[in-house]
Amino acid sequence: MHLYSGGMISEFHQLSEKITQLAALADSLRRENGELRQYAATVTAENEELSSRMMEAHRRVSALLEKIPEQVRDEEAA
Repeated sequence: MHLYSGGMISEFHQLSEKITQLAALADSLRRENGELRQYAATVTAENEELSSRMMEAHRRVSALLEKIPEQVRDEEAA
């Protein structure tokens, strides 16, 4: 006597295939998430570096402007 009919076995196989596909998709998404996190960390580091360079450039320009005599600055503004 068979406990399961052919139709039920077929449904189990279909369910098994769907579970396998779902597991593969989850693995793929996990890898993609890791790659995106790495990319975000790289972009954040680059942004911090550029921000630091901009602040240094601003500091240098400000220092140079302070060295310009007052008279020259007034003439330039006019």
